[in-house]
Amino acid sequence: MMKKEETISNLFKYYFDIRMLRILLLGAISGFPWVLIGSSLSLWLKEEGLSRSTIGWAGLIFGVYAFNYLWAPLIDRIQIPFLTKKIGHRRGWIVLMQLLILISLVLWSFINPSENLALLISIGLVIAIASSTQDITVDALRIEQVEEYETKSMAAGAAMAVVGWWTGYKLGGVVALFTAEYFEKIGVNNYWQATFIVMGVVVILMNIALMFVHENSFTERFLSQKKTDETIKNKLGNNNFLTIILSWLSGTIGGPVISFFKKNGFSIAMGILGFVFLFKIGEAFLGRMSIVFYKELGFSKSDIAIYSKTLGWITTVVFTLLGGLFAIRSGTVKTMFIAGGLMAITNLMFTLLAWSGKSELLFAAAVILDDIAAAFATVAFVAFISLLVDRTYTATQYALLASIGTAGRTLLASSSGSLVDWLNGDWGIFFILTALMVIPSLICLWFIRKKLKLSEK
Repeated sequence: MMKKEETISNLFKYYFDIRMLRILLLGAISGFPWVLIGSSLSLWLKEEGLSRSTIGWAGLIFGVYAFNYLWAPLIDRIQIPFLTKKIGHRRGWIVLMQLLILISLVLWSFINPSENLALLISIGLVIAIASSTQDITVDALRIEQVEEYETKSMAAGAAMAVVGWWTGYKLGGVVALFTAEYFEKIGVNNYWQATFIVMGVVVILMNIALMFVHENSFTERFLSQKKTDETIKNKLGNNNFLTIILSWLSGTIGGPVISFFKKNGFSIAMGILGFVFLFKIGEAFLGRMSIVFYKELGFSKSDIAIYSKTLGWITTVVFTLLGGLFAIRSGTVKTMFIAGGLMAITNLMFTLLAWSGKSELLFAAAVILDDIAAAFATVAFVAFISLLVDRTYTATQYALLASIGTAGRTLLASSSGSLVDWLNGDWGIFFILTALMVIPSLICLWFIRKKLKLSEK
């Protein structure tokens, strides 16, 4: 628990550390690609006349985020030729992935969705793979900005990472929507394709800013990895090609998984995985279809940009910072329960909006409350995962838990458009169902709450 004399104003000093600015940038780099394959792609397909079901199933490309832990050990090990020596191991991987995203945006600018939907989705998949791969490196680089013993700075860093992610996502969305609407108004036929060129410029600017993020020497980490491989190889006995491969696989893949189950016990570990998988499903169902709902209700792209993106970003930033302080003061588990309740209640606001018809006041209220709930939930979720990981395998275990959480949000939420169609377009009932989806995860958390081994003080 936090000491009584340590006031909220004193806690805010952790946010003014220069390292927090670097973490903010890393979060923005991580969040920006979701604009491309999320809201921008969905609205592009909607305006091209494609069905809700098609738009929903196109979201399956997000599924790669659920499996990026599979190649996380490779990213810890493999050095990028030229880039690793010039700008560092972590930054080298990020720049390579950003380059792939940039090339994909250029390719998108030449595609007509109605004629080449498969190719468009395939390129979107490349963006998703590059983005999910860079997320592994971004998270590792974020954690390495703060020393392990600086627990309060770690908590502040988690909040700043979330603020950065939403900054990249929300403000990136503002740029995309206003640019697309501007090009449409001046008569550009392929206005979305032209918009993606502008988004490519944003990617270039992010890479320039990345060079100001400090990275520690990677030599010590590689030497430690080789030492672990040698220990396993010696236990295996014969020194041949097979034992070298087995020692490498055991040290990089098996170790983190075994460590997680050993630390928590099988039943608690399974409860944790169940909670992580289920917690944000309702939010994902709402998020996947929200921009389609706004469009069908009659809101313009500029309305969506102002209320859902700009106003939503301001709300998210403020309440993410407050949510981080709340988590420090009240504990992560309690914050998770509160965040789950808030998500359910705010989803019901969209039911009210659906049944009342177009209303800018209700639209603004629903978006604000939804962003408050999302801010609390995301900060608590990031802190929760960070407290669970074994510091020996921080990058891989964080990627594993984050991927499982993403699996619930992406794989199940891909049926969101089909669910709306099955309900015959009854958005009100749809949002009620999304509110109920948080209950199973909170039941999991309730049963394991007293047995969790969290390093909270």
